[in-house]
Amino acid sequence: MQEIGFIFIVFIAIIGFFMFMYFVPVGLWITAIFAGVKVTIGELIGMRIRKVPPSVIVNSLITATKAGLQVTTRELETHYLAGGNVPNVIRALISADKANINLSFKQATAIDLAGRDVFEAVQISVNPKVINTPKVAAVAADGIQLIAIARVTVRASIQQLVGGAGEETILARVGEGIVTSIGSAKSHKEVLENPDKISKLVLSRGLDAGTAFEILSIDIADVDVGANIGAKLQTDQAAADLKVAEAKAEERRAMAVAVEQEMKAKAQEARAKVIEAEAEIPKSIAQAFVNGNLGIMDYYKMQNVQADTEMRQSISGSGKGSQPNQPK
Repeated sequence: MQEIGFIFIVFIAIIGFFMFMYFVPVGLWITAIFAGVKVTIGELIGMRIRKVPPSVIVNSLITATKAGLQVTTRELETHYLAGGNVPNVIRALISADKANINLSFKQATAIDLAGRDVFEAVQISVNPKVINTPKVAAVAADGIQLIAIARVTVRASIQQLVGGAGEETILARVGEGIVTSIGSAKSHKEVLENPDKISKLVLSRGLDAGTAFEILSIDIADVDVGANIGAKLQTDQAAADLKVAEAKAEERRAMAVAVEQEMKAKAQEARAKVIEAEAEIPKSIAQAFVNGNLGIMDYYKMQNVQADTEMRQSISGSGKGSQPNQPK
């Protein structure tokens, strides 16, 4: 029983030792002392309790101290608990200090918490970045399409990183400027001869306002000639005008056909009235005989007059048979 109790005590002691070494990182404390960083055992234990990795805070504090930066463990802990990247902030502060860039710890943590890579921002501020725009198509005043590609050299603006627009805004504004510049040219040849006019015009518009970058230069990398948009538009317009003219002509033809049919109907109606009137003549003659107003000799004379008239018309070619509008 004594042996079992001794083994249990040893086991408990080992577990207690490892727990003590976990909550009290003595090795990390000794490293901090030899590095000239003042960190107490109580602060390290407090970090464990607050679930803050002591190694991250202490190593970042050592790096900052060796670089001559004045930061405290409380500031680093606060930034870590806020969800920040402590080592990245320290690297950015060291880079900014070596490059004589005015960047405070408060600014660096604000940029980091805003979701931007503060270390990359400092690098871009020291070493400007070149952004290639996608192909931008624009049409000159003479209707010729030009396709341009530009290279935009930008430098990060530390003061505008929080709340400033990103690269997408820069590319959109540069593309808009290229379209405006090409569209204002009277001929595409002017753009091909002097492509620097595009970059000068675009650069003079202050496209970096409200962004996290400062535009240093805009260089036109390539300009290609595209389609003849003006001629295509004119062709499409001519085809549309032709269809409109054809529709109007068809409308006039249909109206003419309708008028012609209406006139034929009126002519038939007039002929019907003539035939109806001619049918009344025999009745009138018969009634004249009955009333004694017309004698037999008068009737024969009238027949002779009609025969003479028909004969003259036949001789002169103006008879009923030769009249063009008489029905056959």
